[in-house]
Amino acid sequence: MHRNEENVQTKLHRIALKASKDKGCQFTSLFHLMNKALLLECFTQLKDKAASGIDNITKEAYATHLDANLDSLIERLHKMAYKPQPVLRVYIPKPGSKKRRPLGIPALEDKLVQAGLVKILQAIYEQDFLNDSYGFRPKRSCHDALRALSQTVEANPVHYMVEADIKGFFDHVDQEQLMAFLQHRIADKRILRYIKRFLKAGIQEDGQHKASEQGTPQGGVVSPLLANIYLHYTLDLWFEKRVKRSSQGYARLIRYADDYVACFQHAEGAKQFMQDMEARLNQFHLEVAPEKTRLFEFGQFAQSKAKARGERTATFDFLGLTHYCSRSRDGKCFRMKRKTMSKRFTAKLKGYKEWLKANRTLSTAQILKTTAAKLRGHIAYYGVTDNYKSIKNFCYQVLLTLLKWLNRRGKRGCYTWEKFHKLLNLYPLPKPRIMVNLLSF
Repeated sequence: MHRNEENVQTKLHRIALKASKDKGCQFTSLFHLMNKALLLECFTQLKDKAASGIDNITKEAYATHLDANLDSLIERLHKMAYKPQPVLRVYIPKPGSKKRRPLGIPALEDKLVQAGLVKILQAIYEQDFLNDSYGFRPKRSCHDALRALSQTVEANPVHYMVEADIKGFFDHVDQEQLMAFLQHRIADKRILRYIKRFLKAGIQEDGQHKASEQGTPQGGVVSPLLANIYLHYTLDLWFEKRVKRSSQGYARLIRYADDYVACFQHAEGAKQFMQDMEARLNQFHLEVAPEKTRLFEFGQFAQSKAKARGERTATFDFLGLTHYCSRSRDGKCFRMKRKTMSKRFTAKLKGYKEWLKANRTLSTAQILKTTAAKLRGHIAYYGVTDNYKSIKNFCYQVLLTLLKWLNRRGKRGCYTWEKFHKLLNLYPLPKPRIMVNLLSF
């Protein structure tokens, strides 16, 4: 089996090299890579305790007869007899809000097949995607996008920015247009047919099946990759080949999935992009949310210009952080700094309070251990350059909330600050600290 795995990886590597060298190459023979070794690798990478879809099959249950199950799956796939099942749609609470967030859960075998397709398609499209696309790609993260944005604004003549939001992007991808984009590189009819089957599989909600005539598979493993392919052709290449060439001065677009910002040296270029962007997206059945899309001054001269007009300098939100114009500690250099978005801060704190309320019967030790894990996750993401004050405040608010709820469980006032600190010595919580340096270009 180990040799087979190596063979699959070697073939994928060979495909990647060919895709890199020949940008016009159409791949006609790919589906043979959907073999037992590849699907076994995909199976091991599935989350152990992930919720089951409409098949009610968990990873543990599937593993009891893994060899036979994979053999059966491979046989059905290569006979073109495999049909994806509808995605189970459930709703989960949205932290800090009364709204509920829709969540799509595919059947287990659908997860496996989609994961296999992702590995094959990724070998090709990772050679095509532009460097300024960061979302859902190997060895790239939100922090990489934020670091690129810092480098762009602080080291280049950026004076204007466009903040944009595509309305309901994942639900409005045009499936026929997506299939046309895929055919630029993929000529293997079996790969294309299975992708189309996943697009058309639909949703099951409250026992009712709903067809999906547009959008990408809800909760599907393949959905982020298909979304990147769609935006690669509709937005990234257009910006690189048309917008940058027609704009005077510096221009750069940084995108994480469907969240992006565009940086410009001159106002004319930014204004033209705003106008053309709407028309461009409309061509592919997408539209911007007007209330979340705007052009504004930003950069090293923005503060002085705003002050001369008696206005406040503009700020913008990107990937959970609010970015603002500032200066270095000695005041000599322009700096773009950032802090946790107030909405995210409030929502995450409210979410923690709701968790405490729902789990107040747990042991004190378990509550402290889970709280520590939640804080580590918060600090790992939001502990970025310049954001120490926000994460320190968040940790302090969590401590106050924790003390309050522990006192509610016993006699009023049973936990003084002194007793509380003794408890924290037994079950220490992580200290706020900067985990990610966004200034290392």
